[in-house]
Parts: sequence; C-alpha cells; structure tokens
Amino acid sequence: MNEPRPIAHVRFDENNTPIEHWLDEHLRDVAKLASAFAATFGTDWAQVAGIWHDLGKYNPEFQRYIGDKTGYVAANAHIETDHAPGKVNHSAAGALYAVQKHPALGRILAYLIAGHHSGLPDWVKDDADGRSLEEILQDSIHLGKALQVPVPNDILQTKMPTSAPVGGIDNAALWIRMLFSCLVDADFLDTEAFMQPEKQDLRGQYPSLNSLLARFNDHMAGFAAKAADTPINRLRTQILRDCREAAAKPPGIFSLTVPTGGGKTLSGMAFALEHAIQHGKQRVIYAIPYTSIIEQTANIYRNIFGNCVVEHHSNLDPDREDAQSRLATENWDAPIIVTTNVQLFESLFASRTSRCRKLHNLANSVIVLDEAQLLPPEFLNPILDVMKALVEHYGVTFVLSTATQPALQTLRDTFDQPILQGFDSEQVTEIIPNCAVLFEALERVKVELPNDLTTERTWEDLAEEIAELNSVLVVVNTKAQAAALCRLLPPDTYYLSTNLCGQHRAELLAEIRWHLKEKLPIRVVSTQLIEAGVDVDFPAVYRALAGLDSIAQAAGRCNREGALADKGNVVVFVPPGNSKLKGHLGTSASVSRSLLPTFTQPPLHHSHYKTYFEHFYTRAKSRDEQGIVDLLAKNARELKIQFRTAALRFRLIKDDGFPILVTCGEGKELIKQLKVRGPNRKLMRKLQRYTVSVRDRDKTRLEKLGDIKELSNLVGVYELTTPGLYDPKYGLLLDPVQLNPADTIW
Repeated sequence: MNEPRPIAHVRFDENNTPIEHWLDEHLRDVAKLASAFAATFGTDWAQVAGIWHDLGKYNPEFQRYIGDKTGYVAANAHIETDHAPGKVNHSAAGALYAVQKHPALGRILAYLIAGHHSGLPDWVKDDADGRSLEEILQDSIHLGKALQVPVPNDILQTKMPTSAPVGGIDNAALWIRMLFSCLVDADFLDTEAFMQPEKQDLRGQYPSLNSLLARFNDHMAGFAAKAADTPINRLRTQILRDCREAAAKPPGIFSLTVPTGGGKTLSGMAFALEHAIQHGKQRVIYAIPYTSIIEQTANIYRNIFGNCVVEHHSNLDPDREDAQSRLATENWDAPIIVTTNVQLFESLFASRTSRCRKLHNLANSVIVLDEAQLLPPEFLNPILDVMKALVEHYGVTFVLSTATQPALQTLRDTFDQPILQGFDSEQVTEIIPNCAVLFEALERVKVELPNDLTTERTWEDLAEEIAELNSVLVVVNTKAQAAALCRLLPPDTYYLSTNLCGQHRAELLAEIRWHLKEKLPIRVVSTQLIEAGVDVDFPAVYRALAGLDSIAQAAGRCNREGALADKGNVVVFVPPGNSKLKGHLGTSASVSRSLLPTFTQPPLHHSHYKTYFEHFYTRAKSRDEQGIVDLLAKNARELKIQFRTAALRFRLIKDDGFPILVTCGEGKELIKQLKVRGPNRKLMRKLQRYTVSVRDRDKTRLEKLGDIKELSNLVGVYELTTPGLYDPKYGLLLDPVQLNPADTIW
C-alpha cells in the first residue's frame, strides 16, 4: 500500500471539498522565493533554508495532526477527544538536519529554520523566553521521526551553501537576520497564495519609481507656479535643485543639512527618488522620530503619490487604510514607506517573525532619517553599526536630514578610547554645497539668552511677561512645567502635551493654525512634541533651557515663512526646577548651560551643533547601554549569537506607557461599540486615536482608586471611568491636585 502524499496545508472550496498543498511543492516554492529575495546577499543560503524549513512536516505525527485538525482524514474525522490534539514541533527537524550535514555551517541554517515560526532563538538561555538553539539541537528525536517516511531525494540531497557570510563572520548577526526575513516572508507568501489566493492579487501592484517621480515633478511644478516670489521660496527652490543634483552621487551616507522651514520634506524626497532611479534602488523609506508628526508627513506624500504611500506606525487612522496597504505593512513591499524610528530600528534588531519579515525589503533602498539628531544616545553604537553594514553590504543609501546635524563621526575620549563607534568623516556626503551661506540666508530669528543661565525665573514672572504678548508659543521640558505655566495665563491659552489623546491634539493644532493664518491673538504652551516637524509659525517663541538642538527646533516655529518685517524673537529662559531634570533632558540642558556662554557666534550658528553633540554624547551614560553589540558580535565567530535577548533589550522607548481609553469626543461612542461588538481591526485602529499612555505606576494608582477599569470583553484594555478626569483643556489629569472635587462625583 502506497504512503499518502505528505501535505503542508489544507483548504476547502465552496463545496467543502479539501484542496491539498503538497509539502514537496511548498518546500520547493518557498526555496525559490526566498532565494530570489536574497539575490544580493546569500541566494544559496536562503534557497537551502527554504527547502529544509518544513522538513519536520514529514513526521507522521504531524501528518496525523493536520488531518485531525482539519477533518481532512475521513477515517479520523468522527473521533471524539476530550482535548484538542497538541501541535507537533515541525521546525526542529530541518535545523537538526542542517547541523547533521555540516556541524559548523549548519548552525546558520539552524537559526533560520528553528525560528521560522517562533522567532530567532538565542544560542544559550538568557533573558528571553523560549528554548535556546543549543537546547533545540540536543533534541534529535524530531529529525528521526521526520525521516521515517521517504522524503524526495532532491530535497534531502540539496547541497550545503558555499558563499561566505556577507560582511564577514563578525557581522553574521545582521546577515542571518536578513536571511531569516527572506525565509519567513517567502513562507508567509507561499502559504497565503494557497490558503487565501485573493490576497495575492493585491500584493505588489504598484507603479514604478519613474512614474512616481513624474507625479512628483508635476506636483512641484504646480506648487512653484502658485508660490509667492519670496526670498524663502527662492531658497527652497535652490535647496530642491541641490538635492536633485546630488542624487547622481554614488550611494552611501548623505547628510541633508537645511534650516527648519527650508523644505526638507519635499527636497529630501526629490533626492531619494532621483537617487533611487539613477542607482537602481527599489524603494524609499522615510523614518520619523515621533508618531505625533508622522501623519503630517504622510499626508504631504499621499497628496502627491496617492496609495503608493504606506504608513506603518501605531497611530494609523483606519480610514486611510485599504486591503493593499494593510498587506504592505507586513513586508514593506510598497515603493514609499513612511514609518517611525522605533519601527525601523527595533525591526533591525528584532527576533520575532512578524517584525523581521520586512527586513529583506530594506536592502537596495533609500532610507531618509528625519530629525536624525533624535537618535537615542544609549543605542547609538548598535544603530550606527547596523547603518554602516546596510550601506556597505546591502545597497542601502541613508540620508541624515535635519537642521541640527548630530556629530556621528567616531568620537574618542582623552585616553584615545572610542566613545562612539561612528562614521569616518569621508563616509558622509553633504547634499547642500554651502551650508554656511544657506543658514545665513535663512536666519529668520534673533535669540535672546538670559544673562545668567543658572538663575531660575518664577512661573508668575514668566506668565506676566507672556500674557502681554499678542501671539506666542512657549515650549517647556515637562508636562508638569506646561500645566504650571498654563494655569497662570489667560483662560484662552492652548495647552499641548501627550496627556491629550491624539485626536484631541490634532483638533487643537488645526485650531491653532487657523488662528495663526487669520492673524488672531493666540498663546500656546506646549511640551517638546510641537518641535519636531509640526508646521506652525509664531512671531515669538519662548523656550525653556534645553539642548541646543531643541532650542533650534523651537526657533523653527518662529517666523517660519520670513513674513515679519524684522526677525522673529526667540527667548530662552530658565524655568523653576530645571536644574533637577533627569536623563537626557537634564544632560542636554546641562551641556547648553556650559557651552552657550562660550560661543562667540550667535547661539544657533550652524557651526555650534558639532561641538554640542560631541559634549552631549561624551556626557551620556552609555552609547550601548544594553550591551547589544556584545550580544550579537562577541561570539559571532562561533555562531553563538543571542538574537532574542538582544531584541528584548533593544527598546528605543523604555516605557511605552500603558494606554488608557478616554471619553474624548467620538471616543465615548467607540468605547461603547467595543463593549457591545467586541474588537476588530478597524475599531481598534480608531480607538488608538483616543488613548493616553500612562506610566505603570500611574496605571496602578488609577486602577486602585477605581478611576480606570479593565473591559470585561478584552483583557488588558482599560477605560477611564471617573467623570472629569479627562479635562477638555489639560487632557488626562494624573496629578490629584489638578482635580476639581465637583468633577469627581459620579
């Protein structure tokens, strides 16, 4: 009697007739697809990983499991059991087989195959959950069971790869992660093509970059025709021209150093598209530090490129999604991706399949890092390592776009020991030919410093001064500072912080822009969230003492269009308690306090930023606080790499916060829908706009007081329950002294 042909998956047609996805076909197709994805960095490795990745499905126990699970095996369909059959481990067999074929090099394949569902494992047990590769490779029973049945000879006899690791064995961690991306994406896509063929038709149906450049050129021509002939617009035209001309230069690392308001968003895209086309790149990825401004940038690009722009971030509005864009967020196969630094860099150090799946599509791309000075110093060494490797070995061009270029060159201490493992000076090419002339021409503000940067002013003194101004933006360092000042100002003063949900902030910014456009009196007190790319234009800006880059970003919200007869006024002040700031805020303010009195040029002269960042990085606690480089490279030659622990520790935002659903605007009705109908993707996406993130200690206190409660139909999701705790002006009131007792009565 012939053995039944092993299957990988089963689906049923409209008549409930089973349709088989044969295992040998699945292995060969995944191998072919993975090989194509890895064409420039290890096609033979990806091909072998694909052909062996599901070798464990030949295990008769797995074939029985899949039959029982689907009811596919008629003889077993009637059997009743008290519990569902347990899943059979099918990832270990291929890993074991690879190591059996070659004990040393097989370990590379073992990482890929053993982790293709559960994620890349650590070599030895460390901080992370899950089994280590060392443990998996000791459990040889899985391979024996898989080889109990005849396996096609061409699958078993596939030759081991011979190509050397891209970047050398010392850089094996990134290479293995890129190969892993090829394997898991190929596995997902081949399975999807069988199980849900209708999705396949929605993937990859995008116009070429050449056609997108034509759209961009048409848009810019129309924009130029309508733009007023002002000095600033003429400079923006020159910046755009410089970006287009620089696109022909060889791929690598570029800096785009343009003062705030100089049009970096559009000019940077011009460079990226032209450079990608001239050098055969596949896509443009635009990474932004804050979700609070990502939608603004994505909307600018969407107005030009339509649905060719795919957003990938936590605050995505579901009304801007469609089936194609949702699929593209899984593997970034669209021509233009707008995302966050968190999503980009945490993916580059991830171990989970869902996070790693997109990585192979970073190869041969142009990546623009907007506001590059905001890369976190405690992770700079691993970030710069991975950037250099992507440029040198994976065809990536990076653009560091900012008005305040960070000092990312190699930095050494007084004992000649490396503090920062950065770029060599010749590695970075500046796009703008003469930055000094440009900054001088775009100087639209004068900066007023206090005589003494150590003497603090009272809130009452500041409020009295600010209340006299007709239109002013005040930027402070903390939410507590913002609330303290705002309460002393006239009632019509606007308050902006992350205590307001995303939808509330968006509505307030729309109101603020309208007031500015109509030249109506307006006062705004905000935390730093308004600095990075938020397009507002005030005649006067007050900035609490902070890092030099933050002062410059705040100044970029002053006289942005150069419409004032004279320069705008930027006033730096020292608020109460500023000397007690902790972490990066404290360090950056301290560096500014030390350096500003020593400068002979105006405070925001472009030459000062290199000095500022060198001091800031030197004073920072660490450039690799979590030891990521050692976890990935220390034992790379023995292929003993701690993938999962590195991923666990590489968190750009240490405390993501605990999201609380608030009853602001439409939020109340959406929460009601969630309770009645339960969660679905579109509803949960909408609700993200009505959440406020709180620290764990605040969440614990609010829960203890009964101010929040967990939804009965959704574990881990909390709603605000105390009326008045979400204030129409100040958002979520976390400080008990802010509460009006009358508002806390049910």
